[in-house]
Amino acid sequence: MAFGDVKTPKGLQELDAFLAECSYIEGYAPSKADLSVFEAIGKAPAGSVPHVQRWYRHIASFPVQERSAWGGQALPQVAGAKPTTAPAADDDDDVDLFASEDEEESAEAERIKAERVAAYTAKKSKKPALIAKSSVLLDVKPWDDETDMAVMEKNVRSIEMEGLLWGASKLVPVGYGIKKLQIMCVIEDDLVSIDLLSEKIEAFEDVVQSVDVAAFNKI
Repeated sequence: MAFGDVKTPKGLQELDAFLAECSYIEGYAPSKADLSVFEAIGKAPAGSVPHVQRWYRHIASFPVQERSAWGGQALPQVAGAKPTTAPAADDDDDVDLFASEDEEESAEAERIKAERVAAYTAKKSKKPALIAKSSVLLDVKPWDDETDMAVMEKNVRSIEMEGLLWGASKLVPVGYGIKKLQIMCVIEDDLVSIDLLSEKIEAFEDVVQSVDVAAFNKI
């Protein structure tokens, strides 16, 4: 074979190079050749031999009874290795080995998941909060046909509130030569109360008789 005594660091390095290109010691399925090398190594190898470690974990994953039924011939140079008749405690060690790897993989998966959740939460927190707004059409009525509607509109537009934006306006006839001021505004629902806005407009009592909400639509 292309490797020497697997109980030595040099032999393990040679075996690692061999397993870099081969899945098994002989052929394309596990055999007694693999079992003889496995038993010669004796325990999970340490050091920089990733291919040996991968192969060793693979062979160790088979139950002892199944390994004993493998075909093929043991390798001569390791034929004298102690047969694998591991007691229950050794089987437990094997299980612990893989359980440890599973725990490490699970911990890594949890860490990655936590990082993704934290990144998503941080990204979401940076998004601007949705501001609820409404479009409101107000009917502002004068006392009579002698009311200066330009002054009325000027007074109405002079009202300033956080979250209030005045829009277009027009005069609409209501009869007997009287016109009402119809004016649009956009408000932020959490900041502007229509009742309070109406009170502020009606405070111009010299020109304003009343205020009605002609239309109210959420934006």
